[in-house]
Amino acid sequence: MSKSDESAGESYKQELRELQIELVKLQRHVIAAGERIVVLLEGRDAAGKDGVIKRIVQYLSPRETRVVALGAPSDREQSAWYFQRWVAHLPAARELVLFNRSWYNRAGVERVMGFCSEAECEEFLQTAPAFEQMLLQSGIRLFKYYLDISRDEQKKRLKARAEDPLKQWKISPVDARALRHWKDYSRARDAMLARTHTPASPWTIVSADSKRRARLGLIRHLLASVPYEERKDTLLETDAEIVFPWSPACLEQGKLAP
Repeated sequence: MSKSDESAGESYKQELRELQIELVKLQRHVIAAGERIVVLLEGRDAAGKDGVIKRIVQYLSPRETRVVALGAPSDREQSAWYFQRWVAHLPAARELVLFNRSWYNRAGVERVMGFCSEAECEEFLQTAPAFEQMLLQSGIRLFKYYLDISRDEQKKRLKARAEDPLKQWKISPVDARALRHWKDYSRARDAMLARTHTPASPWTIVSADSKRRARLGLIRHLLASVPYEERKDTLLETDAEIVFPWSPACLEQGKLAP
């Protein structure tokens, strides 16, 4: 490792530590105020969702912090109202819940892989904003992040995942088809963002080709979005090239992977 790489690594560790201290302050506020916070993390396979979540929850209280990563629905769940299985995992007072993939599975993986019909996907795209409005009106704070990576970066990460004996649990049959369906995922992503981005429940894009910059940027944005005591605003300035609000202009300007 070169001296510059070593220096960059130490800088990252220091910045991350400072932000994790802020996350503990945020959790103190959430507990004291009885807040309910939901954070959704979406993105292609290997976009870095697991890594971001790991850094967020590392020093938080496990009693008031939950990570939700649901598997394939059961036969009973498939016959129920689509949002029903997700509702069961929403936070009570004083809780922070992070969804590692969420109800947006329907507009992404399920749509591309044919696990739902086009009619079911269309129903979802029509009703998701209303569902989220209900959550907001109930007092839940909702944050939606889409981690966006390039095709070359995904290919590199999936290869590394397959070769790492400690990451075998991450491998799934869907991984093998991720690159083949790249364009399909792009079209599904674009439709999802356009149809479910609202003023009350907006999408925030995180450019995730650099894992470290993506982690720091997302955490900064989350911290800056919730007022809490003793917040160090000087630590929370985000890089607009890494974290930015979704808009139709993102596609026109080439800010998302094609």
